[in-house]
Amino acid sequence: MSSVFPSSPMPGRQVLADHVHEELLAALIDGRFDAGAALSIEGIARELGVSPTPVREALARLEHTGMVRRAALKGYRVAPLMTAEEHGQLVQARKLLEAENAELACRRAGGEFVEQLRESIERLRTAPTGGSYSEFRDYWKADEDFHRLIAENAGNPFLLTAYQTLGGQVQRFRLFAGRGVTDAHCAIAEHTEVLEAFERGDAAAARAAMEKHLDGVGRRAIEDSSD
Repeated sequence: MSSVFPSSPMPGRQVLADHVHEELLAALIDGRFDAGAALSIEGIARELGVSPTPVREALARLEHTGMVRRAALKGYRVAPLMTAEEHGQLVQARKLLEAENAELACRRAGGEFVEQLRESIERLRTAPTGGSYSEFRDYWKADEDFHRLIAENAGNPFLLTAYQTLGGQVQRFRLFAGRGVTDAHCAIAEHTEVLEAFERGDAAAARAAMEKHLDGVGRRAIEDSSD
């Protein structure tokens, strides 16, 4: 049986758990595991040449995103792709959180923070958008950074925790495996509208722009998941 993990050097200074998480995330997004497949902690540890501990930690992190599911006494299994209805529900939850985050963060925004948002959009413009995780990883990271920065600068630690546990970005990017990022042009334009509201210091416009963006994300996710 061939390995689902391409050979790669062990990390040096990088935290081992982060390396294992990245390897598992790539395998899950690229569809190298079948939906419902059991994930053996010991087996994955052997394939990656690590102890079971970082594998266990990585799977616990991935459980929060909905990428894997854990059943008592049965271990972890690969979660199926979300249905169109589930994507709609997830985006509705994201709108409740992230629109509020955008309004709060805009009221507190300073020049350095706005520059960080602008830089994340520039990274979106230049990042590859190919069909595998390794090809669109930089795009996803830039997209995630944009939303994360807003959540971190909203000033509400409870909203931040809720945002971190939702895992909405990862689920959207599962749909791009094999086809590449299908909505980069739309997403960049929508991020730019949010940024422009921050540049003006218009908190109400920042909320409205984030809601518009997530409505677009939800609509496109439903279309992609129905293909």
